[in-house]
Formats: sequence, C-alpha cells, structure tokens
Amino acid sequence: MSFQSINPATGAVLETFEETPPEALDRILAGADAASRDWRRQAVWARAERLRGAARILRERKEAYARTMALEMGKPLAQGVGEAEKCAWVCDYYAEHAEELLAEQPRETDGSSSYVRLDALGPVFAIMPWNFPFWQVFRFAAPALAAGNAGILKHAPNVSRCALDIEAVFRDAGFPDGLFRTVLLSNEAAGRVIADPRVRAVTLTGSDRAGSQVAEQAGRHLKKTVLELGGSDPFIVLEDADIARAAETAAQARVVNSGQSCIAAKRFIVVDGVADRFLERLTAAMAARKVGDPLDPATAIGPQARLDLRANLHRQVEASVRRGARLLLGGELPPGPGAFYPATVLAAVTRGMPAFDEETFGPVAAVIRAKDEAEAIELANASAYGLGASVWTADAKRGERIARELEAGSVFVNGLVKSDPRLPFGGLKRSGYGRELSEYGLREFVNVKTVWVA
Repeated sequence: MSFQSINPATGAVLETFEETPPEALDRILAGADAASRDWRRQAVWARAERLRGAARILRERKEAYARTMALEMGKPLAQGVGEAEKCAWVCDYYAEHAEELLAEQPRETDGSSSYVRLDALGPVFAIMPWNFPFWQVFRFAAPALAAGNAGILKHAPNVSRCALDIEAVFRDAGFPDGLFRTVLLSNEAAGRVIADPRVRAVTLTGSDRAGSQVAEQAGRHLKKTVLELGGSDPFIVLEDADIARAAETAAQARVVNSGQSCIAAKRFIVVDGVADRFLERLTAAMAARKVGDPLDPATAIGPQARLDLRANLHRQVEASVRRGARLLLGGELPPGPGAFYPATVLAAVTRGMPAFDEETFGPVAAVIRAKDEAEAIELANASAYGLGASVWTADAKRGERIARELEAGSVFVNGLVKSDPRLPFGGLKRSGYGRELSEYGLREFVNVKTVWVA
C-alpha cells in the first residue's frame, strides 16, 4: 500500500510514501522496546536535556515546518509557525517540571518507609490526526518521553512528511536510536501494532468513531488508552457580556486552523436580549476573514484538508438549512481547484440539525438562541460531546458558577478555549477520556507503584 500527500489548495500530489513493511515494523517495535528499557533508567534531568534540544530544533526550523503543514493540510503559514513554537513550549515545560512531577511521594504507614513511584510503562503507540500535525504529536510525546517511555507514531496518511519531520526532530536532538519512530501504516496494520505485547499503551486523537474502534481493540488486549476525540463546543453569551469582544473572539475561535479544530467553539448559544447584536457583529467578523492560499501571509482561512471533508461539511450546512436554519453568510462551494470553503454563519439553529448535533469541522458558526441563562446551560449540555466550553459575562463569579454546571473537560470564562501545557486537556462523553498535558498528562502512561518497607 502507498500513501499520498496532496496539496489541498491545488489538488496536486506532493509525495507518495510506501507503507512500512512487516519486517521493518517488527524491527521498529523491537527497537522501541529495547530503547525504552534503557531510557527509563536515565536520570530525569538527562531526559530533560534531550527535550530542550528538541525545543531548540523546533524553533530553528519553524518556518520550514510551517511550510510543510501549509502544503500538506492547508494551515495558514503564521498559524503553522505558531504551532511549531507551541511544540517547543511543551518540550521546555516538561524539561523544566518533569523531575518534580515524577518525584517519589512519601506516605505515612505502618512500615518504616512507604512511598509511591511513577515508573514508565514502555512503548506508547500514538495514532494522530492531520489537523494539528505537529502539536497533536508533541502534546503526547513530550510528557510520555519525559516519563521514560518510547513513542511509536502512526500519523494521518495525508501528513506523512510532517510525521517523518517529527521523527527527525527527536533523532537530531540526540534521543536514543529507536526511542521515537514514525511508521506509515494502514488501519488494519495499526490493529496488529495495538495487539503486539511490546506496545504497552495507546493514545489516539481523532473522531469518536475511530476512538471507539481503538478502545475496543486495546481493551481486548488490556492496553491502557487515552482518547481525545471530537467536540461540539458551546460558546455561551449572556446579556451582560461585552458583545463586541465576544463576537470577535467567536470569529477567531471558529476559523482557527480553517475551522478544523476539535476544541474550537462551534455552537454559539446567545440569550435573546443580545442575540441580534451578537449575530450582526459575528457575521461581520467572519466576513472579514480572508480565504485563500495558505502560503499567503494575509490568509486567515486556508483550504479544508481534503475534498471529502469539505463535502461532508457542506452536507451539514445544507441539511441544517433544509431543516430551518437561516444562512446569513457563505454556505456555497466556491469554483476552481482546491478544497476551499467560505466563512459561514447559520442562524436559528436548533436541536435535530447537523449544525447542532454533529461536530462541524470547518469555518461554520451555528448561532442558537436561548431565552435565559438556565436554557443556555441546558442547550450547552445537550450534546453527545464534552470537550471544551466558554462563558461570556461581565460577572466572573457568575461565569465560574456556570462553569461548574457545564459538562466539559475545559471551561474558559471570557476567553478563547485553548490547550496549554500547564493545564490538563481532554473531555468526557463522546469526546473521550484521559488527560493530556500538565501533571495529569505526564502520569497517564506510568505505573503508579507502591513501595512498602518493613
């Protein structure tokens, strides 16, 4: 089997890659197993030095990586540079904090000495998506490697060059041979990797459908899993909110990465008293975003990553309109090559429409009216997903109270929902389970070991 990376702005084939053959895959798995046994014995400070080296390489090569992201999946250049810089940040974060976060934890018991150790599990198999082709990988890899594990990456086929570039970051930063490897595999072959006894855990970022399949396969072999899946994040705007700021942030949230972000706001739930003002400002802000070539620095919205993804997004928009949503902006397939889709605003969105019930992975904003705060909370929670949420109000305490009621892994009050190495990241319901980042992400792939001495 071979894989192609295709420029979504032009439809041109960039590169063709051959699948990792079985004999090479076996050598990679054996190498990761051996490398992890030595790596876990190294002092945490020594592992941290390698992470600092990875951070330096990411910053030195950020423009080149941004260009590769733009060509393979359409990310606007400035956003690609920012993504590489964020990957460097997460490497530096764990280089600085891993030693304290992995330190033995003493406990008072009836023994002369008792403590908890956090020991590495071994090779972690990572199945990663195309939308943040560097960040999704480093979000798992930096804490996993800091904890003493190895990493084996199966990336989305359309970003195979990004995947190989990431392997080179760790190799060039001086990590041991075999400790982090990229494999180019079909989904069927990935199932065999999950089953392999040398693989000790699995992490996946992707759709809830893919998460269910991987969880089933991993469960059959009793492998620890972390799943970061889809989202249909609510963005609640209350009557006392700063409407201008909320609308501008809403537009920014909806078009980041050309709308292809699991944690981006997608359902804008606005109380009646300010709904018209918010809708007017949001529509203007969305219309101001330039759609075009991701290599053009002025572009805010690049192409969708693939034509089939654009087709599904357009299906969701058309089906929502047929069921009563009002199309205020965009919503039409543009002529010409590429997988471009315009900034789109839907009003009068209600339950039962794809724009409400499904994850819309593209620059489509669905605006939903609520009669009051209570209904806004109820509508926010009326979703199969639970990844992120935001609340906009002049009263921060009110926002915090509402945050306690929202079914989400992250709630931001008067701010854009984002991932941050200092904060745990993940969801609930069909958005998955487990956490990445912060101390919680570092401890997902460790053996929490009790030691008791008489």
